[in-house]
Amino acid sequence: MNDLRDLYQEVILDHNKRPRNFRVLPQPTHHADGVNPLCGDRVSVFLDIEEGVIRDISFQGAGCAISSASASLMTEALKGKPVNEIEHLFEAFHTVVTSNAECPKGLGKLSVLAGVRDYPSRVKCATLAWHAVRAALEQHKQPVATE
Repeated sequence: MNDLRDLYQEVILDHNKRPRNFRVLPQPTHHADGVNPLCGDRVSVFLDIEEGVIRDISFQGAGCAISSASASLMTEALKGKPVNEIEHLFEAFHTVVTSNAECPKGLGKLSVLAGVRDYPSRVKCATLAWHAVRAALEQHKQPVATE
């Protein structure tokens, strides 16, 4: 079990140090900002949606390792997905980080964040970018908060 936990920590540290899709899209079709007022994490997500599919997705922001890694992993998981699958994926991810539920196979690398459930105060860090994506899809103009 320690080997698996070490591997998960490696993936999280890698995505924190070298986040994927960390940039501003030049002409996003959707955008939203999110903030975690408890710890100060901030994220902006940018989506390019065409014909109901996320053609490109990116983020920028500043936060803890969990927040940054989660945003990076999320962008990899959502790129190329139909918009109508996003809510189901968010719900599956949220269940995994908030309960002892087994990780469904469809989560892929996102499952490395399952250990967050052992640290309830970090769940908001792990889900911040997801809340921002939801807000972007709903075209909220005000930043969303994890509170």
